Amino acid sequence: MSYADGFVAAVPAENKIAYTEHARRAAEVFKEYGALRVVETWGNDVPEGKMTSFSMAVKARPDETVVFSWIWWPSKAVRDAGWEKIMADPRMSPENNPMPFDGKRLIYGGFDIIVDL
Repeated sequence: MSYADGFVAAVPAENKIAYTEHARRAAEVFKEYGALRVVETWGNDVPEGKMTSFSMAVKARPDETVVFSWIWWPSKAVRDAGWEKIMADPRMSPENNPMPFDGKRLIYGGFDIIVDL
């Protein structure tokens, strides 16, 4: 059964190009280690909520944009093995592929796919 990792982050709007380059480099590594698909999105219609919202969840500042990303894996086993290799890959080190956003406000998690139409 397929498996997905999901991510939400706040990225300074001025870092859109740097973020895109960072994401492309990372996507190549994810694909090399078994990901079927890597999708990165840049928010352009992300409403503020009164109780909850993407922006509130990542404590986005007015000069930041919310990004929503996911990685599709063939299974959790492939994902787990892939992540182990990804974390050890020097291409993913902060020196080689620095994050152009505050990683402390990144929200992420792994998810079983329950509907895929």
